[in-house]
Amino acid sequence: MPKLATIMDDAEEDVLAYMTFPKEHRAKLHSTNPIERLNGEIKRRTEVVGIFPNDEAIVRLVGALLLEQNDEWAVQRAKYMTLETMAQMR
Repeated sequence: MPKLATIMDDAEEDVLAYMTFPKEHRAKLHSTNPIERLNGEIKRRTEVVGIFPNDEAIVRLVGALLLEQNDEWAVQRAKYMTLETMAQMR
């Protein structure tokens, strides 16, 4: 048990790093829901195709999904993580 306590104590700063952001940003930062949703979408889309002709085909599909998701996240980030609210962190 002392080993676990040491690990937890050492990780405290990393685990709570999101708390340094303004309060309105925290709900978005500490959740893994966006990543889980992205993984589910990749799984769904690859299962629709079934068998890929080669490795490059799956890389193209997953790459396109990742680019699309990045664009969506960039738009969302602009809504809640503005320069004004980020300036509060200084």
